[in-house]
This record gives sequence, C-alpha cells and structure tokens, in this order.
Amino acid sequence: MAIENNQVVSIEYEVRDGDKVVDSNVGGQPLVFMFGKGQIIPGLEEGIKEMSVGDKGDVLVKAADAYGEYNPEATQEVPKEQFAGIDLQEGMTLYGQGEDGGTVQVVVKEIKDDAVVVDFNHPMAGKDLMFTVTINNVRDASPEEVLSGVPAENQSDDSCCSTDGAGCGCH
Repeated sequence: MAIENNQVVSIEYEVRDGDKVVDSNVGGQPLVFMFGKGQIIPGLEEGIKEMSVGDKGDVLVKAADAYGEYNPEATQEVPKEQFAGIDLQEGMTLYGQGEDGGTVQVVVKEIKDDAVVVDFNHPMAGKDLMFTVTINNVRDASPEEVLSGVPAENQSDDSCCSTDGAGCGCH
C-alpha cells in the first residue's frame, strides 16, 4: 500500500556514498517524519512511497534529488581575522549565522595567509547516495500534526522543565 501525504512515517536507514557509510540510524532512534511535507530529501521520499511497513530496500538517490548538484561558485573568501580563536583546518565544518538569521554550514576549503576560502555547498552536494531503508511504521497524522507539520514523536515535552528552562533538554 502506497504511503500518502500527511502520513507519519518511521524509518531506519543507512546512507552510502560509494562504499563509505556516511550516515546511519540503524540500531538507534528511527527517523520520524510527515510524508509530503519536504522533511526529507525528495529522492528518498519518492523512493519509498510504494513501500509498506516491514519492507526493506535500496533506494538510489541522484545528487539533484538529494542535496543538489555541486556549485563551484558557492565559495567565498573571508578575511582570516574573522576566525580568531579557531584552530582552522582544511575540511573542517563551521557553523555561522546567515543573512536571514538562520544557521549556515560551511566547509573550510583553503587556508591562505590572510584569508580563508569557505564552501557553502552541502558536504553531500554533487553525490549520488544509496539508502538502505526499512519502513518501521506508517500511520495517519492527527489533525494537529497535519496543521503543525510535526509528528507527535518529534514534539518536545516541556513538562519536565524547571522555571529557568534548565534540564531535560530545554533551551
């Protein structure tokens, strides 16, 4: 039976780039998301839509349907003094604040005498990825989940928080 929009799906997965495993939740918490809301990469969502609970299969996701093609123009040279106090190394991932206030991930591509070249491409951009996926559960979302787009399994429980917001994973 096909998975439909606004159903909550729980999967276990392993992702490979060639022979190298780059991500996996096997043996850990399943990934829970609402189908049709763009919460996972489009190629994976398309690849599992005909699967049912208990099914396991391989889904090849082309770069364009994963993290996009690599854009060689998505690099920027930044003055080195903006990285004061950071032990810079080529290939390291850094996080900063974008113009819209959101978090931006960059990879240090090159370290020059007075500047650092950072790459704004996702580390998996330009790569075809092989997912081995097991469908653990599929259920209809509640009206509240459809409205919020957040499955109950992913909603935080603030009932344990102290008045200062400390403890229990509260921010």
